[in-house]
Amino acid sequence: MNPRRTAPGSAPTLLVIAKEPLPGRVKTRLTPPYTPQEAAALAEAALTDTLHALLRTPARRRVLVLDGTPGAWLPPGYEVAPQAAGGLDERIAAAFGLCDDGPALLVGMDTPQLTPALLAGVGRDGHDAWFGPAADGGFWALGLAEPARAGALVTGVEMSTDRTGAVQRRRLADAGLNVATLPTLRDVDTAADAAAVAACCPPGSRFATAMAALAQAVR
Repeated sequence: MNPRRTAPGSAPTLLVIAKEPLPGRVKTRLTPPYTPQEAAALAEAALTDTLHALLRTPARRRVLVLDGTPGAWLPPGYEVAPQAAGGLDERIAAAFGLCDDGPALLVGMDTPQLTPALLAGVGRDGHDAWFGPAADGGFWALGLAEPARAGALVTGVEMSTDRTGAVQRRRLADAGLNVATLPTLRDVDTAADAAAVAACCPPGSRFATAMAALAQAVR
Protein backbone atom coordinates (compact mmCIF):
# COMPACT_ATOMS: atom_id res chain seq x y z
CA MET A 1 0.00 0.00 0.00
CA ASN A 2 1.33 3.45 -0.83
CA PRO A 3 0.62 5.84 2.02
CA ARG A 4 -1.33 8.91 0.99
CA ARG A 5 -1.80 11.96 3.18
CA THR A 6 -5.44 12.69 3.87
CA ALA A 7 -6.35 16.36 3.73
CA PRO A 8 -7.31 18.15 6.94
CA GLY A 9 -10.99 17.78 7.62
CA SER A 10 -11.13 14.01 7.27
CA ALA A 11 -12.70 12.02 10.10
CA PRO A 12 -10.40 9.22 11.30
CA THR A 13 -10.84 5.49 11.41
CA LEU A 14 -11.18 4.73 15.12
CA LEU A 15 -9.52 1.57 16.41
CA VAL A 16 -10.08 0.06 19.86
CA ILE A 17 -7.59 -2.64 20.88
CA ALA A 18 -8.98 -4.76 23.71
CA LYS A 19 -9.23 -8.12 25.44
CA GLU A 20 -12.50 -9.90 26.01
CA PRO A 21 -13.38 -9.06 29.65
CA LEU A 22 -13.12 -12.52 31.18
CA PRO A 23 -12.23 -13.22 34.84
CA GLY A 24 -8.54 -14.00 35.23
CA ARG A 25 -7.63 -12.60 31.81
CA VAL A 26 -8.15 -8.87 32.29
CA LYS A 27 -7.23 -6.32 34.93
CA THR A 28 -5.32 -8.87 37.00
CA ARG A 29 -3.57 -6.05 38.90
CA LEU A 30 -6.94 -5.17 40.43
CA THR A 31 -6.87 -8.54 42.23
CA PRO A 32 -6.71 -8.03 45.17
CA PRO A 33 -8.64 -6.14 46.47
CA TYR A 34 -11.18 -7.10 43.81
CA THR A 35 -12.00 -10.67 42.87
CA PRO A 36 -11.28 -11.81 39.31
CA GLN A 37 -15.03 -11.58 38.58
CA GLU A 38 -15.20 -8.02 39.92
CA ALA A 39 -12.09 -7.02 37.99
CA ALA A 40 -13.64 -8.42 34.81
CA ALA A 41 -16.85 -6.50 35.50
CA LEU A 42 -14.84 -3.29 35.81
CA ALA A 43 -12.96 -4.11 32.61
CA GLU A 44 -16.24 -4.69 30.77
CA ALA A 45 -17.60 -1.37 32.05
CA ALA A 46 -14.44 0.46 30.97
CA LEU A 47 -14.50 -1.13 27.53
CA THR A 48 -18.21 -0.41 27.07
CA ASP A 49 -17.79 3.23 28.06
CA THR A 50 -14.93 3.54 25.56
CA LEU A 51 -16.92 1.99 22.73
CA HIS A 52 -19.90 4.26 23.36
CA ALA A 53 -17.71 7.36 23.58
CA LEU A 54 -16.28 6.57 20.17
CA LEU A 55 -19.79 6.07 18.77
CA ARG A 56 -20.32 9.75 19.57
CA THR A 57 -17.06 10.71 17.87
CA PRO A 58 -17.06 11.43 14.11
CA ALA A 59 -15.38 8.57 12.25
CA ARG A 60 -14.99 7.01 8.82
CA ARG A 61 -15.01 3.54 10.38
CA ARG A 62 -14.95 2.07 13.87
CA VAL A 63 -13.06 -1.17 14.40
CA LEU A 64 -12.76 -3.27 17.57
CA VAL A 65 -9.48 -5.19 17.40
CA LEU A 66 -10.26 -7.94 19.87
CA ASP A 67 -8.43 -10.73 21.66
CA GLY A 68 -11.40 -12.98 22.31
CA THR A 69 -15.06 -13.09 21.37
CA PRO A 70 -17.54 -10.18 21.30
CA GLY A 71 -20.28 -10.19 23.91
CA ALA A 72 -23.49 -8.33 24.66
CA TRP A 73 -21.32 -5.35 25.67
CA LEU A 74 -20.48 -4.62 22.01
CA PRO A 75 -22.83 -1.95 20.59
CA PRO A 76 -23.82 -1.83 16.91
CA GLY A 77 -21.63 0.26 14.66
CA TYR A 78 -18.34 -1.61 14.96
CA GLU A 79 -16.45 -3.93 12.70
CA VAL A 80 -14.65 -6.63 14.67
CA ALA A 81 -11.20 -7.94 13.76
CA PRO A 82 -8.99 -10.41 15.65
CA GLN A 83 -5.74 -9.20 17.14
CA ALA A 84 -2.57 -10.34 15.41
CA ALA A 85 -0.04 -12.57 17.11
CA GLY A 86 3.05 -11.16 18.78
CA GLY A 87 3.89 -8.51 21.33
CA LEU A 88 1.75 -5.48 21.95
CA ASP A 89 3.90 -3.36 19.65
CA GLU A 90 3.30 -5.82 16.81
CA ARG A 91 -0.42 -6.04 17.57
CA ILE A 92 -0.75 -2.25 17.53
CA ALA A 93 1.08 -2.03 14.20
CA ALA A 94 -1.14 -4.77 12.77
CA ALA A 95 -4.27 -2.93 13.94
CA PHE A 96 -3.25 0.12 11.91
CA GLY A 97 -2.76 -2.26 8.99
CA LEU A 98 -6.54 -2.82 8.99
CA CYS A 99 -6.98 0.74 7.71
CA ASP A 100 -7.01 1.77 4.08
CA ASP A 101 -6.31 5.49 3.94
CA GLY A 102 -5.64 7.65 6.95
CA PRO A 103 -6.06 9.19 9.31
CA ALA A 104 -6.50 6.55 12.01
CA LEU A 105 -6.52 6.69 15.80
CA LEU A 106 -6.05 3.75 18.17
CA VAL A 107 -7.11 3.69 21.83
CA GLY A 108 -7.20 0.96 24.46
CA MET A 109 -9.83 -0.16 26.96
CA ASP A 110 -8.21 1.39 30.06
CA THR A 111 -9.52 4.97 29.90
CA PRO A 112 -13.31 5.00 30.45
CA GLN A 113 -13.09 8.75 31.17
CA LEU A 114 -12.53 9.28 27.42
CA THR A 115 -14.93 11.77 25.82
CA PRO A 116 -15.42 12.83 22.19
CA ALA A 117 -14.20 16.33 23.11
CA LEU A 118 -10.73 14.95 23.85
CA LEU A 119 -10.47 13.76 20.23
CA ALA A 120 -11.99 16.82 18.57
CA GLY A 121 -8.99 17.72 16.41
CA VAL A 122 -7.82 14.25 15.43
CA GLY A 123 -7.68 13.86 11.66
CA ARG A 124 -8.83 17.39 11.02
CA ASP A 125 -6.11 19.68 12.31
CA GLY A 126 -3.38 19.01 9.76
CA HIS A 127 -1.02 17.08 12.05
CA ASP A 128 0.87 13.96 10.99
CA ALA A 129 0.30 12.14 14.29
CA TRP A 130 -1.64 12.40 17.54
CA PHE A 131 -0.27 11.16 20.84
CA GLY A 132 -2.13 10.70 24.13
CA PRO A 133 0.28 10.27 27.05
CA ALA A 134 -0.76 8.21 30.07
CA ALA A 135 0.03 9.24 33.63
CA ASP A 136 2.00 6.03 34.24
CA GLY A 137 4.47 6.79 31.45
CA GLY A 138 2.70 4.86 28.70
CA PHE A 139 0.19 6.16 26.19
CA TRP A 140 -3.56 5.83 25.85
CA ALA A 141 -3.96 6.99 22.24
CA LEU A 142 -1.88 6.92 19.08
CA GLY A 143 -3.01 8.39 15.79
CA LEU A 144 -1.36 8.50 12.38
CA ALA A 145 -2.29 10.45 9.27
CA GLU A 146 -0.63 7.63 7.30
CA PRO A 147 -1.43 4.36 9.10
CA ALA A 148 0.70 2.39 6.65
CA ARG A 149 3.74 3.79 8.48
CA ALA A 150 2.78 2.16 11.79
CA GLY A 151 5.09 -0.83 11.39
CA ALA A 152 8.19 1.35 11.25
CA LEU A 153 6.96 3.75 13.90
CA VAL A 154 5.70 1.30 16.55
CA THR A 155 7.37 -2.10 16.12
CA GLY A 156 10.25 -2.51 18.54
CA VAL A 157 8.97 -0.04 21.15
CA GLU A 158 9.02 -1.81 24.52
CA MET A 159 5.52 -1.67 25.93
CA SER A 160 4.21 -1.51 29.51
CA THR A 161 7.15 0.38 31.04
CA ASP A 162 7.34 3.84 32.57
CA ARG A 163 9.33 4.96 29.51
CA THR A 164 7.07 3.55 26.79
CA GLY A 165 5.34 6.86 26.11
CA ALA A 166 8.58 8.83 25.90
CA VAL A 167 10.14 6.29 23.54
CA GLN A 168 7.07 6.16 21.31
CA ARG A 169 6.77 9.95 21.24
CA ARG A 170 10.45 10.23 20.28
CA ARG A 171 9.94 7.70 17.48
CA LEU A 172 7.29 9.96 15.99
CA ALA A 173 9.45 13.07 16.31
CA ASP A 174 12.55 11.34 14.91
CA ALA A 175 10.50 10.37 11.84
CA GLY A 176 9.90 14.06 11.21
CA LEU A 177 6.20 13.96 12.06
CA ASN A 178 4.28 16.99 13.29
CA VAL A 179 2.70 15.55 16.44
CA ALA A 180 -0.34 16.88 18.32
CA THR A 181 -0.29 16.01 22.01
CA LEU A 182 -3.64 15.01 23.50
CA PRO A 183 -4.47 15.46 27.21
CA THR A 184 -2.77 13.13 29.68
CA LEU A 185 -5.13 10.48 31.05
CA ARG A 186 -4.78 7.91 33.81
CA ASP A 187 -5.08 4.24 32.89
CA VAL A 188 -7.04 1.82 35.07
CA ASP A 189 -4.40 -0.64 36.24
CA THR A 190 -4.61 -0.69 40.05
CA ALA A 191 -7.37 -0.18 42.59
CA ALA A 192 -6.08 3.36 43.24
CA ASP A 193 -6.26 4.06 39.51
CA ALA A 194 -9.80 2.72 39.35
CA ALA A 195 -10.98 5.00 42.16
CA ALA A 196 -9.30 8.07 40.66
CA VAL A 197 -10.62 7.41 37.16
CA ALA A 198 -14.17 6.72 38.38
CA ALA A 199 -14.15 10.12 40.06
CA CYS A 200 -13.54 11.93 36.77
CA CYS A 201 -15.75 9.83 34.47
CA PRO A 202 -18.66 11.55 32.70
CA PRO A 203 -22.12 11.43 34.32
CA GLY A 204 -23.81 8.09 33.76
CA SER A 205 -20.51 6.30 33.20
CA ARG A 206 -20.81 2.53 33.41
CA PHE A 207 -17.39 2.38 35.01
CA ALA A 208 -18.24 4.85 37.79
CA THR A 209 -21.54 3.04 38.35
CA ALA A 210 -19.77 -0.33 38.62
CA MET A 211 -17.24 1.12 41.09
CA ALA A 212 -20.03 2.58 43.21
CA ALA A 213 -21.86 -0.76 43.23
CA LEU A 214 -18.74 -2.57 44.41
CA ALA A 215 -18.19 0.00 47.16
CA GLN A 216 -21.81 -0.41 48.27
CA ALA A 217 -21.46 -4.20 48.35
CA VAL A 218 -18.64 -4.12 50.94
CA ARG A 219 -20.43 -1.77 53.36
